[in-house]
Amino acid sequence: MTALVCIGLGYCARRFVADYGAGFTHITGTARSDDDVADLAGSRFGGARVDMIRFDGRTVSDRLLAAVARADALLISAAPDEHGDPVLAVLAEAIARAPRLSSIVYLSTVGVYGDHGGAWIDEGAPLRPVSARNRQRIDAERAWRRLGERRRTPVALLRLAGIYGPGQNALVNLRRGQAHRIDKPGQVFNRIHVADIAQAIDAAIRLRADGAFNVVDDEPSPPGDPVVFAARLLGVEPPPAVPFDEARKAMSPMALSFYGECKRVRNDAMKHALGVTLRYPTYREGLMALHDEMRTAAL
Repeated sequence: MTALVCIGLGYCARRFVADYGAGFTHITGTARSDDDVADLAGSRFGGARVDMIRFDGRTVSDRLLAAVARADALLISAAPDEHGDPVLAVLAEAIARAPRLSSIVYLSTVGVYGDHGGAWIDEGAPLRPVSARNRQRIDAERAWRRLGERRRTPVALLRLAGIYGPGQNALVNLRRGQAHRIDKPGQVFNRIHVADIAQAIDAAIRLRADGAFNVVDDEPSPPGDPVVFAARLLGVEPPPAVPFDEARKAMSPMALSFYGECKRVRNDAMKHALGVTLRYPTYREGLMALHDEMRTAAL
């Protein structure tokens, strides 16, 4: 029996289970509310069934403790907050004692690097977070590494770029009238398709990988480029470009923090150490595949 526990069965974890869940004989997932637990408990992901448990980050049930005790692999996608990592706050001792646990994968963000003025960086770059949210991520990464060292279990920190995929992409935003083109000269963003995130998670668990790995595609690019490309695929006009100085007046603090960071993130470690070959090396391949999926679904 090979058991997987996904604490926070979100967008990335669901895709991983759909694509690679057949490799596990038992899968447990958590959600924060009873409604989410009920919704997800009735779903199948690529044919895999997930045993759902409520976990709100404050209290832990006997069922979740039992799931952790029999886990072979742990996938963490719950975000930290001002109080720290919610999983470690209540489950650290249970995880430390889990007798079969051989791999921990923690989903983090390239936001931990902060601003590097558009330069190319790898996992050895200094961490210069510009937001409290990303400072919390760094603290959480370090806490997970300490737990891994304590129990001599590898912890893979997968630092994800901006995520897109089915239901969450520039094509969908255009159709909903929610796409924006913000023009900030010199600004680039890093991106990754959710299917390639699933690949990286699979490799990290399979190889019992340890350390940090950037999970990004091959081409950091200006924020408006995917919108223009998506509009071309749909045969519509892209929204007009809005200068950043004008757009920032209506931006949330979180959105502003994204534009306060600029870096080009390398993915060599993901490719060489984890052996990942990207299905979607740039947003162009990813959006073309998503467009084909949307057309097929409409037939």
